[in-house]
Amino acid sequence: MTTQPRSVYDFEATNIDGQPVALSAYRGQVLLIVNTASGCGFTPQLSGLEALYKTYSAQGLVVLGFPCNQFGGQEPGDEHTIAQFCTLNHGVSFPLMSKIDVNGPKALPLYQWLAQTAPGLLGTRSIKWNFTKFLIGRDGQTVARFAPQDTPASLAKAIEAALAA
Repeated sequence: MTTQPRSVYDFEATNIDGQPVALSAYRGQVLLIVNTASGCGFTPQLSGLEALYKTYSAQGLVVLGFPCNQFGGQEPGDEHTIAQFCTLNHGVSFPLMSKIDVNGPKALPLYQWLAQTAPGLLGTRSIKWNFTKFLIGRDGQTVARFAPQDTPASLAKAIEAALAA
């Protein structure tokens, strides 16, 4: 019998350098978890995500970027190429994870949980495109899901509310 995950802290991921990261390391912080891609029309959002991270990190916000190549093959590079692109073109300093699947049988368990705890439009459980965003409260629970077209700047009020909670 396996224990059902109760919060984001029950998961582990692998960072862009190939090292395991227990999400429990972020306990008590607000997380913004985003599936990213370097060749997407929404890729300029990386700069906006970095702006949110710089604005709110001192108050406890951590942005976690999860590169994904499942949508139009828009993240074909390896981890080194992805990290270099994000840093050089968008100044990304927030944590990047290794490339993952967000849908299907190989989906990262974290993303399976996120899709279950915060279904999309009309209750859909799958991730529809790059730059779907999940806001996680300090208690490790999903607060909200935001669509790819929701700009990082438009999330400021929700982030501020989560930080204040």
